[in-house]
Amino acid sequence: MNKKSTIAGTAEAWETGELGRSDAHVRKTAVEVADKIDEALGLQAISIRLPKATIDTYKQIAEMHGVGYQPLMRDAICRWAESELKMLLIGAVESQRTASKAKKATKQEHVIQSEPMPMKKAA
Repeated sequence: MNKKSTIAGTAEAWETGELGRSDAHVRKTAVEVADKIDEALGLQAISIRLPKATIDTYKQIAEMHGVGYQPLMRDAICRWAESELKMLLIGAVESQRTASKAKKATKQEHVIQSEPMPMKKAA
């Protein structure tokens, strides 16, 4: 059997990190270019203080997934925010529906109570 070999420059070499992860492949981007990239992606840099243990946990999880811990944190925050907003909106819609049903029920009770009672005929 022939052992499969990876040709330098193939997708596999990039995916495994054989290519692209060394200092030889790194160069600093000009601030203007970085700003344009952030603008195009809708990103904004912030400063946040987190417990060291939380950062260490994210680093461990990120390493297991083969990603950076900051993109992992960004993804987790974005997912939570979207989910929380959906839950709040669902709650607001449900509250409106409940209030609307209660208002309709009150109107119906008022209509029933304000209708004149039928008179009994004398025999």
